[in-house]
Amino acid sequence: MLRQYELVERVLEYDPDADEAMLNRAYVYTVQKHGTQTRASGDPYFSHPVEVAGLMTDLKLDQETIATALLHDTVEDTLATIEDIEANFGPEVARLVDGVTKLSKIEQMPENERAAENLRKFLLAMSEDIRVLLVKLGDRLHNMRTLHFIKKPEKRQRIARETMDIYAPLAERVGMYEYMREMQLLAFEQIEPEAYTTITKRLQQIREQDGGQVDAIALDMKHALAETGLHVEVSGREKHPYSIWRKMAERHVSFEQVTDIMAFRVICDDVADCYRALGVLHTTWQFLPGKFKDYISTPKTNGYRSLHTSLIYGKSMRVEVQIRTRDMHQTNEFGLAAHWAYKQGDRPDGAVGWLRDLIEIVDASHDAEELLEHTRMAIYQDRIFAFTPKGALFQLPKGATAVDFAFAVHTDLGAQTVGAKINGRHMPLRTQLNNGDVVEILKGKNAEPQMSWLGFVITGKARAAIRRAVRQKERAEVADIGQKLYDEIVTRVPAKIGKKALREALKRLEMEEPEDLFYAIGAAKISDRTVMEALVPGSTEDMAEEDDEWLRSGKSLSIRGLTPGVGYQLAECCHPVPGDRIVGLRKKGEGVEVHAIDCHQLATGIDNDWLDLSWGRRSRGAVGRLGVTLYDRPGTLAEMAGIFAQNAANVKSLEQTQLDHPFTTYEVDLEVQDLAHLTRILSALRASDAVAQAERA
Repeated sequence: MLRQYELVERVLEYDPDADEAMLNRAYVYTVQKHGTQTRASGDPYFSHPVEVAGLMTDLKLDQETIATALLHDTVEDTLATIEDIEANFGPEVARLVDGVTKLSKIEQMPENERAAENLRKFLLAMSEDIRVLLVKLGDRLHNMRTLHFIKKPEKRQRIARETMDIYAPLAERVGMYEYMREMQLLAFEQIEPEAYTTITKRLQQIREQDGGQVDAIALDMKHALAETGLHVEVSGREKHPYSIWRKMAERHVSFEQVTDIMAFRVICDDVADCYRALGVLHTTWQFLPGKFKDYISTPKTNGYRSLHTSLIYGKSMRVEVQIRTRDMHQTNEFGLAAHWAYKQGDRPDGAVGWLRDLIEIVDASHDAEELLEHTRMAIYQDRIFAFTPKGALFQLPKGATAVDFAFAVHTDLGAQTVGAKINGRHMPLRTQLNNGDVVEILKGKNAEPQMSWLGFVITGKARAAIRRAVRQKERAEVADIGQKLYDEIVTRVPAKIGKKALREALKRLEMEEPEDLFYAIGAAKISDRTVMEALVPGSTEDMAEEDDEWLRSGKSLSIRGLTPGVGYQLAECCHPVPGDRIVGLRKKGEGVEVHAIDCHQLATGIDNDWLDLSWGRRSRGAVGRLGVTLYDRPGTLAEMAGIFAQNAANVKSLEQTQLDHPFTTYEVDLEVQDLAHLTRILSALRASDAVAQAERA
């Protein structure tokens, strides 16, 4: 673990003007706040934020980012607040810490929702300040380095899968390949332990048997380039184990059949030397057709620039070669983080094109499943390049179609697409594009996205936009039906309904626009009577039950076994609700009193007439009584009330019946639908830390 002075010295090496006192305060603050907390490894907890801060100094990030890394867990895991952070370290650090904290509060969510919410918060936080992502990636990388200390294998698997699905692709998308490769390797070890062990052992065997072959090939390349006057650095390595595994899976081959296990990197002085080096290598060794990629003239969306080629060395050995300048190498390994080096003034705002697309996907996605599907599409796939007729370049995933291209150019263009010309020829919209295609989109003013397009588009942006358009069209159609039904409802109201009455009704129904009401009516989400009551309060009081759909589906009680017209009342002693077994006691000169079958008061009515009763088929709505004992501390009564509200139960009365420190007992009368509803509320109360006991009175 880095000591305090070591961390500060690291920052001062690349930023002599850094606020040394602020960095020291942040270090001491995190040590004090985390106190005696420990990690699964047994190390003090504050070692984690200190190591994350160390990772940020490797990237030469500014003092605010280093302070954020030191403080990033204090709000979540200690008693510190954002207000404390702002008071001690200023508004910028507080904003960054708040951004990182929000990304972490998702552990209790279901897996898909957690992943979706993580992505959503990532993208929105990144759009405001890319440093939030850089700290979070450092946080995840250090957590992955210590993942093996976690005892539960299912937890290790979950964290590794989340890293592989979300964090590693995001690291790649901001160009942080060093982070991406290490995350993938550590996650791969947990997700596919047998494959990881097998490939690692095979690589070790090759290393022991090749007699320094990697170094020999690198030296051959350097000599060949030096003979033409090029002064370059050449290094070689075996490919990443996860990269080998992925090639084996994609090509359906064994380890022995993966021929390009070795990769070499040539670092040149300038761009011209990169192309000269490429020419020398291609004339010295045979290159593999179709394997050359020029990311210098057409960089990847994350800013990655390099020449890629594959050569046949010796008789049959395939090797991959990357050629780049030193500046390109720095940017390629650390991506957007490289631009945040303190002395550079032209810092990126982080809202690069692909990020704007992802934020648009967040807005268009309907639920967690859709968001995950669309964003994974947007951050994973390999790329091709296609052009507009005017020469504008767009990068798309392999397999993208003309419709994907249209949405990549602009969402409105995608929505109005009616046809496409590819390289000057009319082609079907489902046609997959190739590298270098020139695509002209034909549009129509009244055109709309078609549901059938979902059968062939592959970009997340296109799928999200199409689904949103289809949903909006369906909603409009349902609202049209609802408006016709609304016009019919208005004729049954004993008053003339104008715009003012409609506005007041929307307020009572907590709706924004008339279209919201029309949609609710058309989708049968609101009853006729509710609409009538909202328009003219009290207008439905005299409606007959047989004509009132709301009463049939809402709060109405009917009891079988009673002579029609005979009055009854629900017993106050046991508060029966629909679902309870019930009996009736007929008292002289009085009506029938309805009791639950297990009511203790029934023993006192032995001389009365007993009636065998049951609830009518549509009976709903009664008052049940609960006895609830709360811990006598602040907030417990509010928590109980919150449980009632969450379960849509109306409190009719609340009475404190006993105070016996540290407990307080209440008698609560609740308006509930039936026994099942009351039972759900009891279960929720018993699960609460605020409740010591909850029983039906």
